[in-house]
Amino acid sequence: MSPLLIFLIALVFILVLTARLRVHPFISLIAGSVLVGVLAGEIGATLDTITAGMSSIFAQYAIIVTSGSIIGVILHKTGATALIAEDITKLFKRPILAIALLGFVFAVPMMCLILAFIIFLPVAKDLSDKHGFPKGLTEVALALATMASFGLLYPSPGIYAFVNEMGPEEISLTRVLFIGATIATVVFFIGYLYASRYYNFSLKADCCENMVKQESETKILTYRTASYIPILVPILLIVTRLLTNIPVIELIGHESIALFSGAILAMTLPARNFASADIRAWVEKGIRRSGLVLLDICGGGALGATLAVAGVGEALGNMLLESSIPVLLVPFLVAAAVQTVQGSRMVTLFIASALVIPIMPELGLPAEIVLFSMASGTFLISHFNDPYFWILADFAEMETLEVLKTYTIGGAVMGVCSLLITGVIYMVFY
Repeated sequence: MSPLLIFLIALVFILVLTARLRVHPFISLIAGSVLVGVLAGEIGATLDTITAGMSSIFAQYAIIVTSGSIIGVILHKTGATALIAEDITKLFKRPILAIALLGFVFAVPMMCLILAFIIFLPVAKDLSDKHGFPKGLTEVALALATMASFGLLYPSPGIYAFVNEMGPEEISLTRVLFIGATIATVVFFIGYLYASRYYNFSLKADCCENMVKQESETKILTYRTASYIPILVPILLIVTRLLTNIPVIELIGHESIALFSGAILAMTLPARNFASADIRAWVEKGIRRSGLVLLDICGGGALGATLAVAGVGEALGNMLLESSIPVLLVPFLVAAAVQTVQGSRMVTLFIASALVIPIMPELGLPAEIVLFSMASGTFLISHFNDPYFWILADFAEMETLEVLKTYTIGGAVMGVCSLLITGVIYMVFY
C-alpha cells in the first residue's frame, strides 16, 4: 500500500477514535501505530518500532515533564503562582501578552519550547483565574509564543545546526539574526491575535483592571524567594551551560537535571510554612499527573516511529522535490511534510536540512531564505504524533478537537505567515 495512503488512513483512524468516540489518546495512538505497521507490511517489526519510539520520547521528556509537573503543583498549592501572577499584573498592562512574552523570550535560552511552556503554565493558569479569561486562552497564547521564538530565532538548535552546516562562506549570521528576529516578532503577534480571536476575546479586555478574583495577602502563604527560585534556577543553569564547557555545568545545566533541581527546590523551600505530609501529597499529585502526560506523548513517539518505518516521510519528501512547484515553496513543504510525519520540530529541521541542502544549487535561493522557508514549514502540520500537542491537551485540560483548532491550526497560520514574510524579504532585499 502507498505510504501516503497509509498516512491518511492512520490520521483519520486516530481522529475518529479520539474526537468522535472519545477513546483515550494513548490507546488511540498505539492502535494507530499498530495499524500503520500492519498496512506497511512490517508486522514483524511493528512491536519493536512502537517500543523504540516510546522509549525515545520517554528518555527525552520523562524527567522534564515530571519535574515540571511537581513544580507546577507545589507553586500552585503554596500560592506562589498567585503571587507571580500578581506581580505580572502590576508590571504589565496586558497580562495575556505578558505571559506570552515570557514564553517567547525564554524558549530559546532553555533550548526547549516544551520546557518553557511547562515552567510558565502555572502562572498562565493563575492569571486566567484571577482575570476571568476564557479557559484555554492563556495556555494557547503561551504555547504559540514559544513556537514563534523556538522555530525562528538563532541559536535555536535547528537554526544553529543549519548555520553551522553551511558555514560563514555560504550564510550570513548577521542576516540570520536580523531576518529571524523580524519574522519571529511578527509571527509572535499573529499567534497572540489568533488565540484571542479563537476564544472571541477582545484585546481591550487584556488589561490589569479586568479582575474577577481578588487575592488577599493572607491567602498567599509563601515568599517571593520561594516563588521565583524554582523557576529562575533552572533557567540560569541552562543559560550558564550554553556559555561554558565545564563538565559539571554541562551536567547540571542539562534541561532534565536543571528542571529536576527546580523540583527539589520547590519541595524544600516551603518546608517551614507547610507540613511535610502536605508537600509529599503535592509531589505525588504532580507525579501522577505527569504519568498521564508521558503516556500520551510516548504514544505520539510510537506513531512517529511507525510512520517512519512505513516510509511516509521519504514518500512525501520525494513527491515534493520532484514536483514543479515554485522554488521558495520546496524547503517549506519538505519541512512541513517531515513535521507532519514525525512530530518534533527540532528533528524536523535537521531532517529537512539533510534533504534540501544537496539541492540548493538547483533551487538558486540564498541560504538565509532556504533556512527560513524550512523553519516556516516546521510550524505545520502538528498533530497526534507531536509531544507538544498532548502536553498542551493534558496540562491545559483541553479536548482533542480544541487542541486541533487552536494549536494545530494556529501553528499552521503562523507558519504560512512566516513563509509570506520570508518571501517579501527575498523580493525586497535580494
